Amino acid sequence: MPTHPPDFRLDGYSAVNDHADDQFWQHIGTEEDQLTVLAEHHTSDDQHSFYVLHNGAVTWGIPGEPQLVALHLKRDTSTRTFQFDHAAFALPAMAQSWLTARSCPEEQILLPDGTGTTPADQATRTLEQRLRRDGDHFALLTSYTYDTEPLETTVLLRALDEKAPLPFRILLEEIDTQSWTHTLREGGFATFEAATQWWEAHWSGEGIPLPTASPAARRTTTPGVPAPPARPAPPRRPGH
Repeated sequence: MPTHPPDFRLDGYSAVNDHADDQFWQHIGTEEDQLTVLAEHHTSDDQHSFYVLHNGAVTWGIPGEPQLVALHLKRDTSTRTFQFDHAAFALPAMAQSWLTARSCPEEQILLPDGTGTTPADQATRTLEQRLRRDGDHFALLTSYTYDTEPLETTVLLRALDEKAPLPFRILLEEIDTQSWTHTLREGGFATFEAATQWWEAHWSGEGIPLPTASPAARRTTTPGVPAPPARPAPPRRPGH
């Protein structure tokens, strides 16, 4: 299925209240003509729609901002009203994880063949699957999308489990524009300082490999989200 403009299926519907109407216009409506559907799923009763969208308007804004939008539309078919939740992400697997946490079947929100780049290896496919299924183990601290050659994205996460041995994780996606494939790797860090040192060294061109990290253990209870530390400084490549 090729990418296409979104159809939010809201003909005859109005927002549930003025606040929802204002928020939908501010976050979705104003940039609707710049949104492209990468994946979508609609429930058979038409009460829920789930989207992974690319927001082309972001490429003209603040450098490095996440370009993907996860959108969950909730319709009340009896009152013909709707509500919505949304979040911005740098990687498709993270957007998919957010949607599956809101009851979207994982297999229904995968990117169709021919949409975006293809995973270059099994390690990438395995990590993306784990992110889709266990993404709620981590809080997103920041991300940076570098959308000119070489195409790269880095994401900084913090484990919600305060006892995790490597609570800070960095995801690094690199895109090969010749083969139109991508690799995704994960590094684990014991401290925020260590993670940001790698982050800054990477974006300054030092080429330090990511330290390996084992998958986070599944948790049986939901701990409180720790307060995030300050975001690292925006990356700067040499000459930029």
